[in-house]
Amino acid sequence: MTILAIIYILVFVIFALVAYAIMQIKLFGMKVKDFWTFIEANQMLDKLYKFARQYENMSPQEQLIYLAEAERIFKAFDNVPDSLWEEEYDKYKTVLSKYKDIKMIRWAGENK
Repeated sequence: MTILAIIYILVFVIFALVAYAIMQIKLFGMKVKDFWTFIEANQMLDKLYKFARQYENMSPQEQLIYLAEAERIFKAFDNVPDSLWEEEYDKYKTVLSKYKDIKMIRWAGENK
């Protein structure tokens, strides 16, 4: 009986913590879906950051993939307040710079 009571208490605490986290996200002026998308985009930002630093010359297919993923990241980061991702700004800036370089190269190639 005491084990069952402990399980109920733990389940209640877990639900209370989840509800508190959701309330904090909403009080911050965001949607939970936007916050979750931001978390996923933050993980992808790390991957694109490494990719941008390692590869100078990408194939056209790699460029398209990079551009598509970078655009998804930019959209996700636009939906959350800047204060949430201040520490990731350098990575964001590097990915954005590589994104602009690829866009310029592709634009120049199309206009030839």
